[in-house]
Amino acid sequence: MTYAVVLGTRPEIIKLAPLIWVLREHGLGYRLIHTGQHFSYDMDRVFFEALSLPDPDLNLKAGKAGATHGVQTGAMLSELEGAFAGLGVDGVVCLGDTNTVLAAALTGAKMNLAVGHVEAGLRSFDRTMPEEVNRVVADHLATRLLAPTPQAVANLAREGLTSGVTLTGNTIVDTVERLAGLLDAAAFVRSNGLEPGEYLFATVHRQENTDDRDRFALLLDGLERAVEVAGLPLVLSLHRRTRARLEEHSLFGRLESIPGLVLLYPPVDLLACLELQRHARLVLTDSGGLQEEACILGTPCVTLRENTERPETLAIGSNVLAGYRPESVAQAVETMLAREAGWENPFGDGRAALRCAAALYDRPDIDPGPLSSPRAVVGGR
Repeated sequence: MTYAVVLGTRPEIIKLAPLIWVLREHGLGYRLIHTGQHFSYDMDRVFFEALSLPDPDLNLKAGKAGATHGVQTGAMLSELEGAFAGLGVDGVVCLGDTNTVLAAALTGAKMNLAVGHVEAGLRSFDRTMPEEVNRVVADHLATRLLAPTPQAVANLAREGLTSGVTLTGNTIVDTVERLAGLLDAAAFVRSNGLEPGEYLFATVHRQENTDDRDRFALLLDGLERAVEVAGLPLVLSLHRRTRARLEEHSLFGRLESIPGLVLLYPPVDLLACLELQRHARLVLTDSGGLQEEACILGTPCVTLRENTERPETLAIGSNVLAGYRPESVAQAVETMLAREAGWENPFGDGRAALRCAAALYDRPDIDPGPLSSPRAVVGGR
């Protein structure tokens, strides 16, 4: 088997890196395709460098600033068909819930290729989210469903998807454990005039929070309330899309008026983001990936959404849903400031990529065995 490993965004690069490491180590056939969904240096190339990944065999350069979902996905569909045929691959591997995933899974299925979906089975149960639509469609097209948690396996079973399912753990644990030793010095934290444990770290980028001006304005009020409740500065790594919406809505001045704001733009690279999470008093985010990362690193998280596809974080108490209204954000911050990080990491044992590769290539000899019970968080708080 030779798989096309298809990625296009920050989370896909970070979470597929361990699989690429395993494929290279074991000499398994793959070709790397980048759709170009994320194309700025700070959201793309910097992660290849930090994770020592090879250059893609192909970069489709299908990403365009401001493109609609239809335009972006259509451009990828058009390019991927020729790419798969030209590279002569037998299968396709994609991860997560982006337009890249939808395009890769759909093209692979139409070409009768094996389709592996890493991070299968996540559900927010909110079909108004484009990410939810993408992940559901990808799961129903996939022939190999690589589920990160028992909850994800159960979600798939409820939809009648039981064939080709493997419980793997989440590859983000593999990535974080590999990089953990670089985080403890807190060099980036201190270079920005901060002290470990004495700041809040935030990211905001989801379209449900940023595209509606009134909702976005309320969320900014919520961030200010978080600062008031915690009595700590707020470090915000500003996504390029978020900045564009702030300027479009004439809200940039409102953001800058938040007391104690430390604005990081362009958004920070992978190591800095993990370091900032590791040493923050709290993480506030609407990112699914950061909910996982904060949990693994032992930092309490406040999710600026009304649902999550990471319910494991709610169950163990590492995370709480706050929505976007100032009162609920303030209440959630107060709750999580009192939360001790005594939970265990529910996302795996750092060997997820080996299980993924074993399932994709039918290689039981590299399978590390059943997913072990939850383990201590990387940060060890």
